[in-house]
Amino acid sequence: MVKVSVLETKPSSVLEDYGRLMELSDFDEHMDKDLETMIKINLSWTLFFPACSTQPWQLEGVLKWMREKGYDKIQAVENQTVVTHPWKGAYENKWLPVLKRYGVDFRPLTDVKWVPYKPRAEMLAMDELFGGREEGLLVPEMFIGTNVLHLPTVKTHGHTTITGAMKNAFGGLIPKYRHHAHRKIHEVLVDLLSIQKEIHRGIFSITDGTTCGDGAGPRTMKLFDGNIILGGEDQVAVDAVSAKLMGFDPLRIDFIKMAHDKGLGMGDVDQIEIVGMDEEDFRKRNFGFRTKRSLVIRWDQRIRKSTARYRGLHSFLFHSAFFKTFIFASEFYHDYLWYPTVGKSRIKGFSKTPWGQLFDGYRRGDYPDFTDIKEWDPY
Repeated sequence: MVKVSVLETKPSSVLEDYGRLMELSDFDEHMDKDLETMIKINLSWTLFFPACSTQPWQLEGVLKWMREKGYDKIQAVENQTVVTHPWKGAYENKWLPVLKRYGVDFRPLTDVKWVPYKPRAEMLAMDELFGGREEGLLVPEMFIGTNVLHLPTVKTHGHTTITGAMKNAFGGLIPKYRHHAHRKIHEVLVDLLSIQKEIHRGIFSITDGTTCGDGAGPRTMKLFDGNIILGGEDQVAVDAVSAKLMGFDPLRIDFIKMAHDKGLGMGDVDQIEIVGMDEEDFRKRNFGFRTKRSLVIRWDQRIRKSTARYRGLHSFLFHSAFFKTFIFASEFYHDYLWYPTVGKSRIKGFSKTPWGQLFDGYRRGDYPDFTDIKEWDPY
């Protein structure tokens, strides 16, 4: 039976609890320490907002245990989107001092070599959406033959209901123009899991639910103290358990159901062994989350859907320089309207909680001295 580990935790013990979680999850059995391990950090916003991106204690707890167990070949990676910057995000979310403490390099995927890749598995959407490009489908060359460890958080997402282990691969296997995948996002996430199973030797996810995000995720969320961490080798199962904790039926979430039906993992919680938490206690957990769509996601979906049948108009809106208008609108709304008003108020409340106090205890360190990141064609 597929196994997912779930632990209750608190700020005073979270680093040790992450180590215990990895032991319970049989991390060593699935992730060969002789291979390079790519830690795919989750950056959903350049700015810090609780539950939005990988937590610094999540990153530290994982790295502390891996170093103690003799994992010497580790790199931390994250990509750029049209509205996020990997170096600035690493600074704002306090990852850089943690990475330095454990001797791990941070490598934006904009600056590495990407190579054409032809999946062996039948693609549900990737060929249609990206196969027509001159270069075809691309993957980072450094990923091939390695382990990958995903570090998502427990939160909702306006495009996919929830986001977690499977969605975290989105930033690792599609360059900057990946916003086009929103049109068939559930199919794309299933395709990406198929590709991961082909190029990686080991795949694992450690998900942080200490502070969770409800509502209009992945950025403009209401905060919820979950005090939970979970992990496992089966990406579908980890997301199914995360969805169950949030209060959703996993098999009613399209990407989980599709991946389950395709045999890529277990989406039926009744067929997943929960370790680390009493089974009855787990069954009773229900955070009562309800996914909402932010203003930006709502209009993105509306415009993409209404123009899909008009190829010329759709191409002009999303495949030309006019798309910069949407990029500006998203950044203006999130960074300059919502964040200084609603966002800062919620962060202030978070700072008064034990998890907020733990975050405040981490340093941002010096502002990174980075060369300009490579500009991907966003269209």
